[in-house]
Amino acid sequence: MAIDHKKLLALDLPAREFSYGEREAMLYAMGIGLGADPMNKAELDFVYEGLGSYQPDSKSTLKTIPSMATVIAWDDTAILQSGINFALVLHGEQRIRLTGPLPAKATILAKTRFVDIFDKGAGKGAILLTETTITEKSSGKVLCVNTSTVFARGDGGFGGPQGSGPAPHQLPERAPDKVVDYASRPDQAILYALSGDRNPLHRDPDVAKAAGFPRPILHGLCTYGHAVRAVVCGMLGHDASGVREIEGRFTAPVFPGETIRTEMWRDGKVISFRTSVTERGLMVINNGKVVA
Repeated sequence: MAIDHKKLLALDLPAREFSYGEREAMLYAMGIGLGADPMNKAELDFVYEGLGSYQPDSKSTLKTIPSMATVIAWDDTAILQSGINFALVLHGEQRIRLTGPLPAKATILAKTRFVDIFDKGAGKGAILLTETTITEKSSGKVLCVNTSTVFARGDGGFGGPQGSGPAPHQLPERAPDKVVDYASRPDQAILYALSGDRNPLHRDPDVAKAAGFPRPILHGLCTYGHAVRAVVCGMLGHDASGVREIEGRFTAPVFPGETIRTEMWRDGKVISFRTSVTERGLMVINNGKVVA
């Protein structure tokens, strides 16, 4: 079925309600590798709520990692209504704007819309940009806005406008200020899937093989989370409270168990980054930026 870009741009999907708690916040943090070393007290703050669960007078000390914004309202409704061939979809880019630190637990409302749809031509695919605004239900406060770029490889030539989406952030041309390596777990994708993305491509060897991969690949947003973790822990002293913007462009998949390397540059409030896997010397996220 061909994309009807005018219909999709006019689509008014109702806001959907979601709830998450400290359990989900800790599970997400573990899904991107935080807490792997229980003696690392700084990282422990993202996977341990302190004595709050055992001492009535104690408050939770749990902190959230800002990339958790990508999973707290996981919903494929908009993309599934687009009519594209879901088997040929690639996640091209992810941007997050935050108004402050994400709460460790909340009931939220998420409203998604299509903001742009571009036709690259027959045999060349289509680009769809969706925007999800997430608000706290009780206060009406906007917590974050997620913008995702989807590359639909099998859906070009529908007669829509040409274009390429937002311009990528340009990285500095000097040597990185800091480099951080994280070893991903062989079961990283299985653990990460519990935070929302149940795509069998990341867990089922037969599905991965049918898609052209020798084995299941890691979720792009899991790699994205590893990169944000590297920025927060490696450049921000484990303090994510000031993070207001995150963006990055996906360039290649990671296989669970590979070493994820993030190179970073700091220029004032802007931290640029790119991420690669050391075993294959392959860049997996490019044009990364965090504003904090």
